[in-house]
Amino acid sequence: MREIGGLDFKGKDVISINDLSRQEIDFILDKAEFIEKLDDGSKSTLLKGKIMASLFFEPSTRTKDSFNSAMTRLGGTIIGFDSDKSTSIKKGETVWDTAKMYNTYTDVIVMRHRVEGAARRAAEAASIPVINGGDGANQHPTQTLLDLYTIKKTQGRIEGLKVAMCGDLKYGRTVHSLAVALSHYGCRLYFVAPKSLKMPNYIQKELTKRGIVFSEHYNLEEVIPLADILYMTRIQKERFPDEAEYEKVSGIYILKSNMLKHAKENMKVMHPLPRVDEISTDVDETRHAVYFEQAANGIPVRQALLCLVLGRL
Repeated sequence: MREIGGLDFKGKDVISINDLSRQEIDFILDKAEFIEKLDDGSKSTLLKGKIMASLFFEPSTRTKDSFNSAMTRLGGTIIGFDSDKSTSIKKGETVWDTAKMYNTYTDVIVMRHRVEGAARRAAEAASIPVINGGDGANQHPTQTLLDLYTIKKTQGRIEGLKVAMCGDLKYGRTVHSLAVALSHYGCRLYFVAPKSLKMPNYIQKELTKRGIVFSEHYNLEEVIPLADILYMTRIQKERFPDEAEYEKVSGIYILKSNMLKHAKENMKVMHPLPRVDEISTDVDETRHAVYFEQAANGIPVRQALLCLVLGRL
């Protein structure tokens, strides 16, 4: 499998945030800022003639549609599927064979799969770039990149910030990737979750190895005044092997506007979406809410990634 080396992303896979150095992350964020500001008309033709395979074995709204929007706005075209129910997967075709097939049809593959490691397996099979759009509870590198981009835009920096993560820290691939990424910037981390949904030990061990200070909490309100960023997550019913276990923690954290009265002036509330009831709609109108802006930031970040791996930026 190809690995990203130096700052030449052409033909490379983007499978895990762990594969990216701080220099590479900063490079991608800078390119996203550049492409967002580009208004000379050239943006709409950057990927003219290129075809993206959008292979979503698992349902998605934001990731799938923002990749599709990013590709279309750059002048490229898209083929693929948004469910494995209408594909040869139902006949028993493997991820390896699917990747091999689309390797002959397209120039880049964007894939989401419910099985951890599936994206890396596809990357091993394909000779074209593969971008991981999420594999099980494992990794979601492009979400992490747009999260970092949002933090940088709203705070002016990432270095040394205090970031609280709340909710499903066990199954939440977004917080797994983000915690590791923030370790490049010396951030202070607060993990808010019930014991059954705490940040996995392997993530905590990696953070300790990197010298990152973090603490575990049960009470959300005690960390709000400390945080520069509050990253809320949904309790993911679909990840629980036992529905009874899900019911025990469903609705355990609900952020309401009155809970933000002691928050820092520029503290921002983020969420990878979709939300269920973990952020009350009265938070939407506060100066702290940036989760819809966060979702919109997926466009320039994914545009930058597509251009980079296809050698057009």
